[in-house]
This record gives sequence, C-alpha cells and structure tokens, in this order.
Amino acid sequence: MKFAHRIPQVVLGAALAYAGIGHLTTNRTEFQAQVPTILKSIADFVVLASGVVEIVLGLSLIFLWRYRVIVGWVVAAFFVAIFPGNISQYVNQVNAFGLDSDSARFIRLFFQPLLVLWALWSTGAWHDRRKSQKI
Repeated sequence: MKFAHRIPQVVLGAALAYAGIGHLTTNRTEFQAQVPTILKSIADFVVLASGVVEIVLGLSLIFLWRYRVIVGWVVAAFFVAIFPGNISQYVNQVNAFGLDSDSARFIRLFFQPLLVLWALWSTGAWHDRRKSQKI
C-alpha cells in the first residue's frame, strides 16, 4: 500500500492524539462538559482516561500499519462508546468547545458517525470485513 493511501489514517491518528493531549492539558474542563451526567462524580477521571486512550489509539493509527484493520475497528468502537457524551452535552444544553446553542450541539451529533466511517474506511477495516464475507 502506498503512503498516499495512508494519509487519511495518519490524519485521523494525529487528530486523535492531539485531542487526547488536550484531555490531559489545556481542554480538560471543556471535555468534562461532555461527560454524561451519570458519570459526573468521576468526570475528571473519565476525561483523563479517555485522553490516554485517544493518544494510544492515535499513535496506533500512525505506527501500527500491520494491525491497521484491528485498530480501525477499535477506533470505531471508541467513537461509538464516547457518543453518549455528545448526546449528554446536547440534552443537558452544556456549552463547550464553542457549541453554545442547541442547534450547534445537535449538528455536532451527526459528525460522530462520520468519524466511525472514517476509522473503518481509512484503515481498510470495512473493506476487509466485506471481503471476508464473500469467502
């Protein structure tokens, strides 16, 4: 596989690692706003833990080419797992990351499925699954 085909995977990995660093540093409070109400008592732990996971997943997307299909599925599952935080931010009308209106928070909900698709497409995970179903 040529490097040009890997650019979307590397970009996603860099974005995840960057966001993970933000969890641990400058955007910690902003990310706490997205923690679902049921987990508010451990919001800081959730933000720190998810930040570490994002860094690991981001670096995995960048460096673990041999395991890209598995990493793609794990990253997609991670995006699904954190989606309740986005829903909570919308339902509870919490302002964070410039999302200061119901419409802005609602529109953001549609980007999470795109991230899932990006993870599956850029790593070849979706193609690999379809190929294995034909056998």
